[in-house]
Amino acid sequence: RFNLRLKPADWQGQRLLDYQLTVKPRPVSVSTGEDAYVVNHSRILIREPISQLHIESRFTVEVSPPPAPDPSEGPTLAELRRMALDNRDLSKLGPASYLYASPLARMEQNIGQWAGAIIAEEQSIVGAGMALMNAIYRDFAYDDDATKADTPPIEAFRKRRGVCQDFAHIMIIAARALAIPAAYVSGYLRTIPPPGAEKLVGADATHAWVNLWCGEALGWVGFDPTNNMITQSDHIFTGMGRDYGDVAPVDGVFLGNAGQNMTVSVDVDP
Repeated sequence: RFNLRLKPADWQGQRLLDYQLTVKPRPVSVSTGEDAYVVNHSRILIREPISQLHIESRFTVEVSPPPAPDPSEGPTLAELRRMALDNRDLSKLGPASYLYASPLARMEQNIGQWAGAIIAEEQSIVGAGMALMNAIYRDFAYDDDATKADTPPIEAFRKRRGVCQDFAHIMIIAARALAIPAAYVSGYLRTIPPPGAEKLVGADATHAWVNLWCGEALGWVGFDPTNNMITQSDHIFTGMGRDYGDVAPVDGVFLGNAGQNMTVSVDVDP
């Protein structure tokens, strides 16, 4: 039994034009729906013995995000805290679910202290988000050998090394320590090769970034600490939750005593 979170959920500035999910061997049953957060799921059940499972997700999206906000835009941190705590929206897009610690993004005093030294109280929320993002990009090295999918964020923080999942979790913990609603986003990044070079099929991978709630007027704004940029048309939104566990592309349970290997490839074409 597996949970697949591969179909892009509805998101501002992005329109899903078509979607196709292929699973081989064919499951006994497939149920689809929405999770508690901004996530679509497909739950598949396979009963017969298998030696290989092939999952292919294909879709076309039209991306037209709003202009990136200026660093001076949005309420100050003090104003944002009041707005977030006074907000009564308990929907999956409300700030309440993203204010507090979550299973994979637990509160860490060291990260909170680090964030407090970077952010000034009089900063706007967009400026504060950019300051956290810039600090992670500047001080942390991208190293896909340094961590694994289950490495705690505090370990990546101490190493100052990791991948997009680690950087997103560190930024989320830092933001929540300052009472900024912060969410984990899973998606894809369109990469543009250097002039004259061909784009390699499968060279891309699932990407992760952070959405910060920036008040009623701005809503959710995406910050990509891996690339030090506010998300725009090259970022393709799949799902948003409290941390990676809410939006993991594939998870589930199988019965058997054999080992397992997973191979993943992603290709994004304009």
